[in-house]
Amino acid sequence: MAKSGPTKRDVAVPHPRVDREGLDERLYLQSLGRALDALDTFGSAHRAKSLNEIASDLGVTKSAAQRTVYTLLAHGYLEKASGTGYRLGRQVLCNSFNFLRMDPLVQRAAPVLTQLRQASNERVDLTLFEETTVIYALRYQSKRESLHTALLGRRLPSFLSAGGRVCLANLSDEVVDDILANSELIASTPRTITSVPEIWSKITAAREDTYAFAQEEAVMGEVEVAAAILDQSGKPVGAVHISGLLSDSDESSFRAQFAPLVLEASRVLGA
Repeated sequence: MAKSGPTKRDVAVPHPRVDREGLDERLYLQSLGRALDALDTFGSAHRAKSLNEIASDLGVTKSAAQRTVYTLLAHGYLEKASGTGYRLGRQVLCNSFNFLRMDPLVQRAAPVLTQLRQASNERVDLTLFEETTVIYALRYQSKRESLHTALLGRRLPSFLSAGGRVCLANLSDEVVDDILANSELIASTPRTITSVPEIWSKITAAREDTYAFAQEEAVMGEVEVAAAILDQSGKPVGAVHISGLLSDSDESSFRAQFAPLVLEASRVLGA
C-alpha cells in the first residue's frame, strides 16, 4: 500500500537502490554495485559525508567502505571536502554532460524548448519519466527563478508533478496502481496531495484533458502544465512543462494560455 508521511518543503529523491532479486549473480559485480550505491547515497545529502556515514548507508564495515571510497576518489567520482568528509566529484558532472549530449530525446527537445521559452516567457522543462519519479533533463529558466529549483538532474516524485501525472495518465490502471503502491507519498509543500483517491482523480483528469495541471504541489507559489511525450508504442517517456507564478495568473487563464503550447511541443517530440 502507498505510504504517506509528513510534509517536507524539498523532498530529496535519490535513485532507488537496485533490487538484486532476479539478477544473474554470475554477471553482477558486487564491488561495482557497492561503488554505485555509494554514489547514490549522496542523493539525499545536503553536506559532505563522513566515511562512517557512507559505511552506515551501505550497510558495510568501515574497512569495506574505505576501499570503495578510495577507488571512487581515484577515478574522480568523489572528492575530499573540508575536514574528513567527502562529496561527489567533478567526474559525475562530466558524465551528466555526456548523457545530455548523447540522449536522443534531449537532443530533439533542446531547440523545441528554446522556442517554447521564447513563446511563453515562462520556465520550460523537459522531464524524463522513471515510473515513481521524474528527472529534470532540460530547464530553461525564467528571470524570477531561484537557482536551486533550476538545477538539472533534480528528481521529483511522479505523483506530485504535472509531468509525472500526465505520464501516469498514459498507462493502464494496473500499472498506475503498482507505481503508486511503490511510491512514498511524502508532501513537498502544504498543498501536495498525498491521498491515493485524490491522486487518481488528478490522473483521470489528465487523461480527459490530455495534459496535467498542478498548483503549489512541488513549490509554493508555482503553477505548471505538462503534456506527455510518447514513444512509438504509446509509452510515456517524458513530459514538457511550462511553470509560472500563481500570483501572475489564475488557474483557468494559465491553462488556456499554456496548455496548447505544451501539447504541441509534446506532439512534435513524440515518436
